[in-house]
Amino acid sequence: MTIHAITLFCGSKSGKNPAFEQMAMDLGTWFAEDHITLIYGGGNKGLMGATANACLAKGGKVVGIIPKVLLEWEAEHKGLTELIVTENMHARKMLLYEKGEAAIVLPGGLGTFDELFEMLVWNNLSIHDKKIVLYNYQGFYDPLIAMIQKMEEEDFLYERSRYRLQICATLEEIKDFFHTA
Repeated sequence: MTIHAITLFCGSKSGKNPAFEQMAMDLGTWFAEDHITLIYGGGNKGLMGATANACLAKGGKVVGIIPKVLLEWEAEHKGLTELIVTENMHARKMLLYEKGEAAIVLPGGLGTFDELFEMLVWNNLSIHDKKIVLYNYQGFYDPLIAMIQKMEEEDFLYERSRYRLQICATLEEIKDFFHTA
């Protein structure tokens, strides 16, 4: 599968573990090296900023999409290839989904979960059929994966999540997935 643009969902904070920021930078470097356009939330802080800055530093293309309400709060990135400002969060999410051919989800907070689950639901409802990769770096998403498995066991899901969500623990697994999926 040839991928030209991937949407990234991740924290606007870096978290306590400094390895998360390095992981985000490594991902951004890969985007640039493989000529994959990074589509993301437009911020210059946290894992979002680390990924974007690493991609830009290697000559990559980065498109940020940010709603007006978050311009100051998220400290929009002023050095992007393109920054799109939307009227609201809903318009932002719609563009994030439309512009990426697939999605990668890094560690993050509530906003990251919101975006992950909306993508999964839209995928399940056949609104789109984009590949979604959960980057379970250092086991960050182990509790969430266990919860999804519990939902499957208790028959609350219409379809087994493993058909909609690719779980990868390393950047190499992500690269392999996109080069062979």
